[in-house]
Amino acid sequence: MTDDKPIWTPSHERVAAANMTRFLDEVRAEVREVTDYASLYQWSVDAPADFWPKVRSFCGLTVSREADDVAHGLDRMGPGATRWFPGMRLNFAENLLRYRDERPALVSWNESGRRGALTYAELHAEVARLAGALRAAGVSQGDRVAGFLPNVPETVVAMLAATSLGALWSSCSPDFGVKGVLDRFGQIRPRVLFTADGYVFAGKRFESLPRVAEVAVAIPEIERVVVVPCLDERPRVELDRGVLWDDFVRGHDAGDVGFAQLPFDHPVYVMFSSGTTGLPKCMVHGAGGTLLQHLKELVLHTDVKRDDRVFYFTTCGWMMWNWLVSSLAAGAAVLLYDGAPMKPHPAVLWDLAEREGMTIFGTSAKYLSLAEKEGVRPRRSHDLSRLRTVLSTGSPLAPESFDYVYREVGEVCLSSISGGTDLISCFALGNPIAPVWRGELQTRGLGMKVEVFDEEGRSVVGEKGELVCTRPFPSMPVAFWNDPGGAKYFEAYFDRYGGVWRHGDWAEVTPRGGLVIYGRSDATLNPGGVRIGTAEIYAQAEQLDEIVECVVVGQEWEGDTRIVLFVKLRDGLALDDDLAARIRAQIRAGASPHHVPKRIVQVADVPRTRSGKITELAVREVVHGRAVRNAEALANPEALELFAGLPELAS
Repeated sequence: MTDDKPIWTPSHERVAAANMTRFLDEVRAEVREVTDYASLYQWSVDAPADFWPKVRSFCGLTVSREADDVAHGLDRMGPGATRWFPGMRLNFAENLLRYRDERPALVSWNESGRRGALTYAELHAEVARLAGALRAAGVSQGDRVAGFLPNVPETVVAMLAATSLGALWSSCSPDFGVKGVLDRFGQIRPRVLFTADGYVFAGKRFESLPRVAEVAVAIPEIERVVVVPCLDERPRVELDRGVLWDDFVRGHDAGDVGFAQLPFDHPVYVMFSSGTTGLPKCMVHGAGGTLLQHLKELVLHTDVKRDDRVFYFTTCGWMMWNWLVSSLAAGAAVLLYDGAPMKPHPAVLWDLAEREGMTIFGTSAKYLSLAEKEGVRPRRSHDLSRLRTVLSTGSPLAPESFDYVYREVGEVCLSSISGGTDLISCFALGNPIAPVWRGELQTRGLGMKVEVFDEEGRSVVGEKGELVCTRPFPSMPVAFWNDPGGAKYFEAYFDRYGGVWRHGDWAEVTPRGGLVIYGRSDATLNPGGVRIGTAEIYAQAEQLDEIVECVVVGQEWEGDTRIVLFVKLRDGLALDDDLAARIRAQIRAGASPHHVPKRIVQVADVPRTRSGKITELAVREVVHGRAVRNAEALANPEALELFAGLPELAS
C-alpha cells in the first residue's frame, strides 16, 4: 500500500480547465447516478454501450458512415467475440490529419543537435506525396508496409501514408540485427520497407543498409526499399529494389490524400511482443479501436489540448510511439527525439523540454531513476514553467521516484501509467482532476473493467493478485497474425480464467480505486510460499547510490526458491560485505524479511529489451542452465553471458 496523504493535489483552476471536468459535466447532465469521478468510472464500465459513443462524440472522431449499433457481443469476451461499431466507416490517418493549419505538428530533435519541424499543413502535404507514391507502387488495402527507422518525422509520414490507403503499418527499432527483423517482418511479409541509411546513438554511427540488404533477400515479397537519409545527405543505395525517399516521391503532388474509408475494425497496426522467450507474437490492432482508446487516454486522462506540446521518449518499436503519434488527432504538437536519453549530457531531454515549451513529458521509470542517480535537477537548471504533466511507464515507478519528481522537476501531475503492446493502450492511467498518491497509479482507465483476482479467481481490493480485465474494450487485438482459429490469441490471455483477460501483472487495487503494480506475475518470487513482486525489491535496492540498476530472480534451491539479486554498480565500485549488508538492511527495513535476497552478485550489465525493460525471465533461464530461445530480441544480448555458470550460485 501507499502513503495515506497525497503527494500532490491539482489546483482548483487546473481542475476547472481540464477536459475530464468538461466530460464529467456533460455526462452528469445526462446520467443521474454520475456525480463525481468515482461514479463516472463505475458508469463507464457498467454501461459501455453508452460510454464509448460518448467518448467518440466528445473527442470528435471523423467518420464517413455512422455505425448501425455500438457493439455486438458486449456480454462475452475472447478472440473475435465482440465487434465494435459495426457498419461505421472511417480512416485512421484522416483522423490524425484532421487539422491542416500552420500550427506545429511535428518537432524533431536528435542527439547531434539537429532540429526539424513540420506544420499540420506541411505534414498533410508530405503524407499526400508519399501516399501517391505508394499508390503508384501498387500498395492497397490489406498490404503491409514496414518501417526499420529511428524516431524521425519520416517515420510518422510513412505510417500515415500507408494507413491512409488501408495498408497495415508495422515498425521495429533500427538497432535490431537481421534475425530480429526477420522474426518480425518475416511473419507479415511487407510489400514496402522503409529504412534509414543508419542512425546515431550515444555518439556512435550505426549503418543499417547492410542488414537491410540481407532482409530484402530473405523476404522476396518486399518490392521496394525506400531509404531515408539520416547519416548522410544522399547515401548510396546499392540495394535491389532500393530507392531514396526523395526519388520515390518525385512527381507526386501535395493535393488530397484520398483516405480509404474502411470498417471500424479494419487492421491498422501489427505490433510485436518483445520475443525474448520465443518468436514474437504478432498482434493485429484495428483502426477504430486504437483511435478511440488513444483519444480517451490522451484527451481525458492526459488532458491533451491543441496548445500542448507532447513528448514521449521512445523508439519506433515500442507501442508508446504509436500512442504519442495519436496526439496529432487532438491537434497537439508532437515532439520527437532520436538518440540516447543521456547523451550528449544527462539533461538533454530537459533541454528539449525548456526550448520547445514542452507541456507533457513522457518517459520510463528507469530513466527517472537513472536521472536521479546522475544528479539531474531540472527545476534548478531549466525553465519548465510550461510543463504540467510527467508520464512514466515501462516498469513500476518506485515511490522514491515520485519524491524525485516533486523535489527536482516541479508541481506536475505525475501519472504512472501501465498497459501494453497487447492492447496498444493502458489499463491504468493518470487523472488530471485527482490527487497523486506516492507509489500509486492514479486510476483505472475509463471503460476498462480492471480488477485483481486472488488465487481462487475472486475479485479483491487491497490484496495482491493477478491483474485482469473482465469486460471487452475496443482496443483488444482484432486478431493475431496467422492464427485463423484464434488459438494463439486465446492462449495468450484467456486460458486461465476463460472469458476474462489475464494481463500477466501482479497488482493490487487500492481502496481509492488506483493501482499498485508489483511486477510481472510470471516473474514473481515465491520463497517459502510467500509471493513477492520484483518491483518491491527494486524499489529498495536502487535507493542505494552505489547501484545503477539490478535484476532479481528466484533460483530453484533445495526443493524451494531462494532470491538472488544481481547488481550493476557505479564504475570503479566492487561489491563487498559492507555494501551487501547495507543492501539487505535496506530491503528488510523498506519491504520485509521475506524480500531479503539469499545471494547478492555483482554483474557488469543487466539485460534489457529494446524498450528498456529488465528481462527477469531470460536471466532466470540462464541461471538454471536453460537456453534463451530468442536472445536476439534483447538490446544487449551479450549481457546474458554474464549470468552463466556463476560460482556464487552453486552454494
